[in-house]
Amino acid sequence: MNQAEIRKLIPALRVAIQPKHRKFGNPKGPEGRLLKMRATVTDLVKNERIELNYNRADEARGYAERLIAEAIKYGDCHRPTMEMASYWLEEKQLVHKLFKVLVPRLKDTRESYTRIHKAPNVYPGPFLEKAVLELRGNPFPPLEEKNKSTRNWLHNILLEEARRERTQKKHAGGSQE
Repeated sequence: MNQAEIRKLIPALRVAIQPKHRKFGNPKGPEGRLLKMRATVTDLVKNERIELNYNRADEARGYAERLIAEAIKYGDCHRPTMEMASYWLEEKQLVHKLFKVLVPRLKDTRESYTRIHKAPNVYPGPFLEKAVLELRGNPFPPLEEKNKSTRNWLHNILLEEARRERTQKKHAGGSQE
């Protein structure tokens, strides 16, 4: 099998995965870190929007993207995909939610299946970057406004006035000729 054929077997992720080591550890070592990732992915599928530290959200996003991509590509009849879903989702009713609710909702998505937003830090407190990780198409109100009006921003008002003055000068100069 050449590399092009192997690449077709693995679904491509739609988010950039950072190769750098994330700075969060666990007293139980790598096994505890993986258990924490499982709990995070389970919470994401269960609640569809969660708030946590940015590093953990960024890493969990990669695992969630892979899980959803595999579920969309292979479906619930593929044994390795079912094993992977059973591993990452600690509550077994969430496996049903993944295949019956999330896969139909996300299968036609051209973008990533998850979104990550930076959240404000609470002061005083630990100065870890906070983030909100969410699945696309969740039932909650959007965190960012789409078509946010920027008309009343100071620089836009100044630019509009400069355009208006330029047009008036142009018309005043054109009428003298």
